[in-house]
Amino acid sequence: MLALLFIHGDESYWPLLRPLPSYGYGREHIGPRYGSLIHGQHLKDVVITGHNGIIDGQGQSWWTKYKNKLLNYTRGPLVQFMWSRDIVISNITLRNSPFWTIHPYDCKNVTLSGLTILAPLHEAPNTDGIDPDSCQNMLIENCFISVGDDGIAIKSGWDQYGIAYGRPSSNILIRNVTLRSIISAGLSIGSEMSGGVANVTVENVLIFESQRGVRIKTAPGRGGYIRGIEFRNLTLNNVRTGIVIKTDYNEHADAGFDPQALPVIEGISFEGVRGRGVRVPVRMHGSKEIPVRGVKFKDVSVGISYKKKRIFQCSYVEGRVVGSVFPAPCEDLDLYDEEGRLVKRATHKNNIAEVDYDG
Repeated sequence: MLALLFIHGDESYWPLLRPLPSYGYGREHIGPRYGSLIHGQHLKDVVITGHNGIIDGQGQSWWTKYKNKLLNYTRGPLVQFMWSRDIVISNITLRNSPFWTIHPYDCKNVTLSGLTILAPLHEAPNTDGIDPDSCQNMLIENCFISVGDDGIAIKSGWDQYGIAYGRPSSNILIRNVTLRSIISAGLSIGSEMSGGVANVTVENVLIFESQRGVRIKTAPGRGGYIRGIEFRNLTLNNVRTGIVIKTDYNEHADAGFDPQALPVIEGISFEGVRGRGVRVPVRMHGSKEIPVRGVKFKDVSVGISYKKKRIFQCSYVEGRVVGSVFPAPCEDLDLYDEEGRLVKRATHKNNIAEVDYDG
């Protein structure tokens, strides 16, 4: 028997909660935020599972009111656990969330497996699939996600509030996942990453029919770090831009951020990247203030759909290419053969000091 749970769409029925401490005044509005259908704090040993039963967030009315600026508070996720541990969500379908779909916040030991997460691609704003936020020890596997924003977005707080809260997202494994996001990216890190993001492994992931494949996004004022990120066996099909690193994502909680709080991006590797119908395979733009260090590409072959010279774009990037990479990489990267022997030094490094990263 298939269970189907519908959610009431009238916001007056929903409780108001305090803003998240690492986000300050609220993600969309100053002040409180709406609660979630499934919400828990300071819990342990939580299991939500079923034989692909459906939880429908009835998000249409929320999306319409948001677009017409009729909401006074930040929308709530469909499922949110805060300051909790040992959580398992498996074998269910979640669709039409008012806002982010699953949002574990400052949680430990979370497993999300066998999930189908759906929202209309063009009319459901900010309906991210899964947003690990200041979480440690997390597994996301065997999921299909097709939504109106990022499929998976790893976060850890926003500007000065995230810096003060100081809880990173770390030790996250994402594997055997299919993602689609026509509006945004299949998988993102940031832009709210002020508590830091580290030790993330992404493997055996298909991203199709999306604006971007994987994206790392940050800006001056964020602080924090993104380091130790490994992508392995990544397939990009019919994606406008395959791999993006962006350091000028200037959306801030308020005017109180410190523009000198500069994030660190280092130790990012891509190995076994395949695909077809990709307009721009790589677009990595660091800056003089926020250089990108220790990038590695190995075993890359992406079929392109746009005959343009600069389809592997870099600025303020330092790193290496190992073995065969197509299309031809930018000149900012050192070239090595399969045995690790240097073939060609980078000819354009924007005066970035070299740092050796084995990963």
